[in-house]
This record gives sequence, C-alpha cells and structure tokens, in this order.
Amino acid sequence: MTLSHLVLKPKRGRSVRQRHPWLFSGAIARVDDEAGDGGLVDVVSAGGEWLARGYLNRRSQITVRLLSWERERAIDEAFWRARLVRAIAGRAALDADVGTTAYRLVNAESDGLPGLVVDRYADWLVVQALTLGMEQRKETLVELLVESLADVRGVYERSDADVRQKEGLGPSAGRLWGEEPPELVEVLEHGYRFLVDLKAGHKTGFYLDQRENRARLPSYCAGAEVLNAFAYTGAFGVYALGGGAAQVVNVDTSEEALALARRHVALNGLDEARSACEAADVFAQLRAYRARERQFDLIVLDPPRFALSRSHIKRASRGYKDINWIALQLVRRGGVLVTFSCSGLVSRELFQKIVFGAALDAGREVQIIAYLSQAGDHPVSLNFPEAAYLKGLLCRVW
Repeated sequence: MTLSHLVLKPKRGRSVRQRHPWLFSGAIARVDDEAGDGGLVDVVSAGGEWLARGYLNRRSQITVRLLSWERERAIDEAFWRARLVRAIAGRAALDADVGTTAYRLVNAESDGLPGLVVDRYADWLVVQALTLGMEQRKETLVELLVESLADVRGVYERSDADVRQKEGLGPSAGRLWGEEPPELVEVLEHGYRFLVDLKAGHKTGFYLDQRENRARLPSYCAGAEVLNAFAYTGAFGVYALGGGAAQVVNVDTSEEALALARRHVALNGLDEARSACEAADVFAQLRAYRARERQFDLIVLDPPRFALSRSHIKRASRGYKDINWIALQLVRRGGVLVTFSCSGLVSRELFQKIVFGAALDAGREVQIIAYLSQAGDHPVSLNFPEAAYLKGLLCRVW
C-alpha cells in the first residue's frame, strides 16, 4: 500500500526500530502535506529506509502512534479484527471465570491498539477512544467488538479523559451500540458483588486494575482494624471484611461513592456493624486520627493520580510522602501498610524512595513483603514500559 511519508531527523530512528509505539514531534523532520491528521503514514528514516506505519496527529506531542513494523501489513479492517481477537483471547481465563465478570479487554498500546481501552462489565462494554486515530475508527472498532463478542448487550462510551485535550478532542460519552446500560450494573469479582456506575463512575466505572491486589488483602485482615483511605466505593473494605476484619473504616471525599460502599457491604452479606464510612479529606482525616491517637492494624492508601505531567512530579512526591508519613504513624507495631501510586510518571524506584523517606521521618522500621502492580488484564508490553503505571508496596511496620 502507498501512504504519505513521515521522515525522521538523522539519528532519530532508534525508538522506532525498538518498536516503541510513540513517536514524538521532536524526532520528525517533515511530513507530506497531503497526510491527514488521524490518517495513516509510513515512517521512514532520514536516509529513506522504511521503518514502521502508524496514524498521525500533528496537534499532539505524540505525533504518531505506531501500529505495525511489517511493511506488507495493511492497516485495514482485517488488521483491527486480528488485534481485537488477540486481545480478547488473552483474557480467555477471565472470561471463563464465573466468579469474575468485570475486567479489561483491551489495554491500548500494550495490546497493539494505542489509544483504545475496552473494559467489560458483565453484559456491557465500556469503550474509551483516547486519540484522534481511534476516534476516527471508533464505529468500525465497535462493530468488530460486537462481532467478536456475541453475548454483549450494549456498548457505552466513556471518552471523557483529560488526555483527549492533548489530541485536540473534547469529551464524548453515551451509548454506541445496543441497549443503554442501567443506572448501576452488578458485577462479580472473585465472587464478591459490586455495583458499577458506567456512566459517571471513576475511570470506566471501577478500579479494575486493583483486582489482584484486593484478593491479597484478606490473608492479613483476620481480627484487624482496617483503614481504607481513598476508598471510593469500598472494594478493599469488602475484601477486608470478607477476610474477617474486626472493623473497617472507609474514608473518601465523595458521599455518593461511600453510599455505594455501604450498599456493597450489605450486598455481600457482611456485617454492617463492622463497617463505617467517613466523608472527609483523607489528608485531614489522617491528621485527625493522629491527634486522637487512633491506630489501625492495616491501612490501605490508594490515592488518585498526583502527577499529571512531569512538572508535577516534585509536588506529587511531597503528597505521597505526606500521606505515607502520617499513615505509618497510625499503624500498630507489627501491622501492615498497603500503599499505592497510580502516577505513571512516578517510577517504582522513586515511589519506594518516597516511602523510605516517610518511614525514616516517622521513626518506623518497615519491611517490604511484596511489590504490587496492576492486574494481569492490564498487561505491560516490553516495548512500552510506560504502561506500568500502578505500583504498590505491601509492608510490615514495626
């Protein structure tokens, strides 16, 4: 196939040859005038060597999202179908698990589909088209998804992430195919029941990436007083109660999220007397607990993303240190701290250093029991380490 050419500057082809899917504007010498934004281009070296093929957007700093390194491979409907089928096949074990009905089907770059996220919630799919290239192909991709998943009742769009602004796109949400989802969709996760707001919930409705980390929690919860900070709809709290926690306190700023957290306790037949919800700023609430000398046997810290850009890293680091410093003062000796960062720009190494600094300042000895990351349905391509955004530490505190 003959496509418009995008020519790289001299000595700027290394990342393309290493099959990294992002090509930044600073590496580009010129682009054929007829190349349309969202359309396909062939990427060639300064010396004219063909390197890869991807879709273009001059308005984005990530000017090309690369799709193929095979020159004879056409980027057509068959290409998109094959990529989707491969992604779905990679989740076959989850599809067969009757105790889990919510998981990620397509994880963007790591599934060879940059800019596309698809999550499954029981009989509904939630789609995010985060780039111009995927926005232009959205209708085709939805048709292919429905073709590949015969049991789906509806497809809903949640393309309302801020990252679309960098692509020159506004938010887009609503029904794309089939039935409109109900106000709340009930899903299962390891047999626990949860209610998900597909239309207005965080991300696509639920923090699917924490599924495997939630499953680790119960073995540390028997008889424990547990603080679930940044609780959202209380999923970690449900697992803690299921593991025999004596008391769980969910803290979040959102009254609406905590209302669902209360419903989740009842929905799973757990003892409501052992669960409390407090609507408060977590930073302030942790300080209030410290002032009252309140302590816990296990604390979960799962804050929102603090670093939205590289300019935010220092400020984010201070935020992570602050909450970990206070939380470490609230953990009883021999207790457990489970702490996370979902800021992709904060590396695992930096996050560990931050928690180390917090432990020093708190005067606590801390052992790492396990390193935590995102669930397996959020894979990380070796060509795209940036996909490893979620990092966590399971710690024993002395």
